[in-house]
Amino acid sequence: MMIYMDFKNYEWNNKDYKNYINYLKSIKDIKYLEFNKKIVKTKYEMIGIPIPILKKISKNISKSNIDNYFKYNKIKYYEELMIYGLVLSYNEKYLDKYLVSFINKIDNWAICDTFVSSLKIINKKKGKYWIYFNNLIDLNKEYNTRVSIVVFMNYYLNDDYIDRVLYIVSNIKTDYYYINMSISWLLSIAIINYKDKVINLLSSKVLNKFVQNKTISKIQDSYRIDKSLKNYVKQFKI
Repeated sequence: MMIYMDFKNYEWNNKDYKNYINYLKSIKDIKYLEFNKKIVKTKYEMIGIPIPILKKISKNISKSNIDNYFKYNKIKYYEELMIYGLVLSYNEKYLDKYLVSFINKIDNWAICDTFVSSLKIINKKKGKYWIYFNNLIDLNKEYNTRVSIVVFMNYYLNDDYIDRVLYIVSNIKTDYYYINMSISWLLSIAIINYKDKVINLLSSKVLNKFVQNKTISKIQDSYRIDKSLKNYVKQFKI
């Protein structure tokens, strides 16, 4: 049975940081490590810890001296960066302070998407974070832009923002795979509640070929979309 370390009383110094890393290594799961290496490509060394465990650790760390926590992290390991992002997502003060520097460290879809899914604070401050994530879009930075698109998908597919979201993603032209995949993912979800708007976009064929066809493919794979709509959008394949 796994023993969870309690970080609440950590002041975060060199000794605490070393204990933290040693603890992460002590709970590694070799089978999970082998699996994760197959689906996530990253420059960071992987330890091999499932995301549910990383979330529990990050919530516990959030109760410690996180001023020092952010100062002492060296971000050598994939799991370190994942926890770092999760701790940020729970704390607005630090999110505002470290958001850009954190996102600039992201080099894979898994940390991007897990971080965004934890940003529940956006639901309370949509206007503020709409500006933040619009400003992060940079087509020279694959994961800055993917983060913003996944944020739009998770928190802004509503009546107040849908037209702005569709306008932004339809005007992104890039060869970056993970940007294009995120746009296709967003559109395949947006069509559930905004069918006419997404169909108009697909019928106009303003998206690049990959995004257009991948969106249609993702629509086919969705269990939330009826068969008639799936068949209808096939005509827009390029």
